[in-house]
Amino acid sequence: MSERFPDIEVYLARVEFEALNAWLFDTIAAPALRPAGKNKWKSQGLKDGVEVPVLLVENAADGFASLWFDSAHTPWPTDQACATAAAPALGVEVRCSLGGWSPGDDPDAFWQVRPTGEAQRIAWPDSGR
Repeated sequence: MSERFPDIEVYLARVEFEALNAWLFDTIAAPALRPAGKNKWKSQGLKDGVEVPVLLVENAADGFASLWFDSAHTPWPTDQACATAAAPALGVEVRCSLGGWSPGDDPDAFWQVRPTGEAQRIAWPDSGR
């Protein structure tokens, strides 16, 4: 049985709102992101009848935007699965943490997925693009 994270967070190298809105609609039937404060955007999708809140924060980390799904009811069981699906669909580099936030986890261990689908483990923020 695979682990399902309580929420999903990935980091996008750049935000292309048209492509992101289309992907969010296709994956969780979310309407277009709307302003939610300075550099913040939100929406709410639906997966199997369960609401999935979405928050985008531009320039959240080293020039990357944070895309957060505040629900365990997403199409992806883990951040890594979401990043793997998002990068080629959005045509941007996507990064995510390589695990939970438990004692002993390496906080700088991230998964990097390029738009081509090529993926690798990296140390971030220390690694370059």
